[in-house]
Amino acid sequence: MASKKSGKKNNKLPDDVYEAELFRLQTELVKLQEWVKATGSRVVIVFEGRDAAGKGGAIKRVTEYLSPRIATIAALPAPSDRERGQWYFQRYIAHLPARGEIVLFDRSWYNRAGVEKVMGFCTPAEHALFLRQAPIFEQMLIEDGVILRKYWFSVSDEEQLRRFRSRLNDPVRRWKLSPMDLESVYRWEDYSRAKDQMMVHTDTPLSPWYLVESDVKKHARLNMIAHLLSTIDYYDVDIPKVKLPKRPVLSGDYQRPPRELSTYVDDHVATLIGDRE
Repeated sequence: MASKKSGKKNNKLPDDVYEAELFRLQTELVKLQEWVKATGSRVVIVFEGRDAAGKGGAIKRVTEYLSPRIATIAALPAPSDRERGQWYFQRYIAHLPARGEIVLFDRSWYNRAGVEKVMGFCTPAEHALFLRQAPIFEQMLIEDGVILRKYWFSVSDEEQLRRFRSRLNDPVRRWKLSPMDLESVYRWEDYSRAKDQMMVHTDTPLSPWYLVESDVKKHARLNMIAHLLSTIDYYDVDIPKVKLPKRPVLSGDYQRPPRELSTYVDDHVATLIGDRE
């Protein structure tokens, strides 16, 4: 497997081809959004995988041109004391889509099968109960008409460590590196066993897992989005045409208040232009 992935690294897509294909796919995602809105469909997309596997980057590209009123991201923090006393799936249900909505779960109820299992945040009995209930829970969603897609982003241990190191020295991405992330390096095999066990119980014909090889992030994004679009039977819907009106003839009676009465932001750009002169 390692040699297979390393071979793909040597055949990276040129940046211009990547950008063109990404934009084409994002255009299709907008069409999907309009179809969801017009038909009242409900779409749930689950993004799972190891830390630094590229889930966030894929989510960002999926939602880049979508309306935040239709496509929302659910990235839940650690459960509160009250939530720990609820049925496990309860807090996730609150984030499920209504008619005409898309929800992307940046990690999901599968936390219990991964980090909670490995780090001991749940009991063996709770973990076993989750593995029994998750397929039933997803079956209920699908039977009620929800379109559910589950993606597992697969990254090699070498590439994960490289990404961790790059985050360590990057001031705008350092926040992505937590003690929990570093713990995953030492518990690689534990996470692998937990993932394998999860797949055995939850990779079902009705609700399958789709694995995305993500050692090359750009390839992973294109592959994931193209696959998502191929699995939903959407179509172009009629969008009301918008015609810009002619600019009205001004009466000339309006007088703008004096500029000094308002508080404007400082012209930061002027300082940059000055530095170049």
